[in-house]
Amino acid sequence: MSPGLAQIVHAGLHIQGFSLAGEETFFVVPELNLAFDVGRAWKEVLSVDYVFLSHGHMDHAAGIAYYFAQRLFLDNSPGHLFVPEPLVEPVRRMLRAWADIDGHEPPSNVHAAYPGQDIPLRRDLIVRPFEVNHPCRRRDRTVIHSLGYAAIEVRQKLLEEFVGLTGPQLVELKNRGIQITRRLELPLVAYCGDTAPGEFLELEYVRNAKVLLLECTFVEPEHRDRARAGYHIHVRDLCEWIPRLNNEKIVVSHLSHRTALADAKAVLRRELGEELMQRVVLLMEHRLRRSRRASGPPGDQPGTT
Repeated sequence: MSPGLAQIVHAGLHIQGFSLAGEETFFVVPELNLAFDVGRAWKEVLSVDYVFLSHGHMDHAAGIAYYFAQRLFLDNSPGHLFVPEPLVEPVRRMLRAWADIDGHEPPSNVHAAYPGQDIPLRRDLIVRPFEVNHPCRRRDRTVIHSLGYAAIEVRQKLLEEFVGLTGPQLVELKNRGIQITRRLELPLVAYCGDTAPGEFLELEYVRNAKVLLLECTFVEPEHRDRARAGYHIHVRDLCEWIPRLNNEKIVVSHLSHRTALADAKAVLRRELGEELMQRVVLLMEHRLRRSRRASGPPGDQPGTT
């Protein structure tokens, strides 16, 4: 793992990432071969085949060209980037513009993501985009709606009336065209990107995901209006929403530079209480610190301390 990277392990999933408001945000789940947002494209992002972009702000999207270029340099397949539909052509234009600078356009796969339209990654895994509450205005003043994403495990469960039948009996039923299974969805990780609170938190595959990746940019009492104006979450919003969520682990990220981690944790504990805090962790509290024997200057990797 890169020095400065944070990692939280839950339910067999390694949630790796870095998130500071206005600086950089990304998450990687190696077991699922995916990343949410690209940040500045750390090596952990380069290692996965699927990247899901929530919106186009620089701190979430700066590493797009580098992701594709380095995948080529490492002799990997180009990888797949899914973005809100209005960003598809701007991203492709950016990659063409980079070719004018670099002399070579890296091979890339840029796809549109639409709310509610599942994206299959493998037979037992889909990603479902959903709209969050963080509108982004373009220069022409049109609005692009940001997306969150839920990684969902898909299983086929035998219908109750066929439990106990032998294998040959089940095969015979299938050959006769009888449906013997039902689809079962198990939400694993839901990522909300930058957002204010909204109805998306009531979606079954968001509120019941094993791990919820949720921003909280502001904790100071006097900054609630700033949170509203920027379409971000304030700690007081967490007090309202977390009791209504069923997630086993809620990873809070995207804190502002204005707030020290220790202060943010103290505010969270005071506002939420000890019982709810059992499910809440601050992402950046779990950063890998650089070994004293590590070589290279302290600043050779983004986020190194």
